[in-house]
Amino acid sequence: SDIDVVKLDLTVPEEQSWAALESAHGYQVATRTDVADVTGGAQWLAGPALIERCQQLLAVCSAGAGYDVIDVEACTRAGIAVCNNSGPGAEAVAEHALGFMLDLAKKITAADRALRGGPLGNRLLLQGSQLLGKTLGVVGLGAIGGRLVELCAPFGMEVLVFDPYLDEVSADARGVRRVTLAELVELSDFVQVTCPLTAETRGLIGAEQFAAMKPTAFFITTARGPVHDEDALLQALETGAIAGAGLDVFHEEPPRQDNPLLQLENVVATPHTAGITVEAARDIAVATAQQWQTLFAGLRPERLLNPEVWPHYCDRFQDILRVLPTSISHEGLTEAHT
Repeated sequence: SDIDVVKLDLTVPEEQSWAALESAHGYQVATRTDVADVTGGAQWLAGPALIERCQQLLAVCSAGAGYDVIDVEACTRAGIAVCNNSGPGAEAVAEHALGFMLDLAKKITAADRALRGGPLGNRLLLQGSQLLGKTLGVVGLGAIGGRLVELCAPFGMEVLVFDPYLDEVSADARGVRRVTLAELVELSDFVQVTCPLTAETRGLIGAEQFAAMKPTAFFITTARGPVHDEDALLQALETGAIAGAGLDVFHEEPPRQDNPLLQLENVVATPHTAGITVEAARDIAVATAQQWQTLFAGLRPERLLNPEVWPHYCDRFQDILRVLPTSISHEGLTEAHT
């Protein structure tokens, strides 16, 4: 391959990393968690300052489905293509979300804590519930939400979906019912948040939504922390407004040990590990490499998040690499050769 891959070491003097990044044509940006412990780590996120400094950048990509580490609007203005990797990790995250549902409903973690904490006492206090016939509400029916719906099919659940970008034909094909957010939180036994963090979704689930949920309902999120209001969630859990929560994401990551949500018995939490499996790591690595091959071959990537950038991107691609890219997608090229 004629593609050089350079791994940035953010623990060395920063000028070494800047020298490599300023000459790069592509940037596979780290997650916030990866740079959280590095002094000034936010500067390595793909924001206006980095974009201004790295004039050779043609594309910026995120490893998973989330792309809140990238300022998409700033990239678009600069003629930089933005891609995510929404498919390869979907199975891992969807299974994790289902695991939260089973854990909370069956009180598995609560029972484990009770057994380890001393004399058991009355085990009937650990009485749980079943998923069979319950109502699942999914906020954001992307690759993860769609796979979760498939995994829940054996439980005969009614599935409600809030997703402004889901049309009726697609909803019918997946066997789900489109509803408003207000309807979803009011009717669901499990409210699952699987949408990306964007300007539209930031603060989407707050005090009003938690207050509308059933007192027997569970809130589960594998999205990003800022999609929901943590203070409002804490109050809902402490007052019994909702039955419990399964949290893989927080506003501050990793969360401090004194985070009040982690002190509650009706909370099951993991440190943003839903997508971290052996299989997902390999699949994402392969998909990431293939995506960069597609980009540098001058083909339009399948997961282009800012398609409006393409004309400007093509001009910059030609100026920088002296080759005119094509509007044909990698998938379309494969079909043409078949």
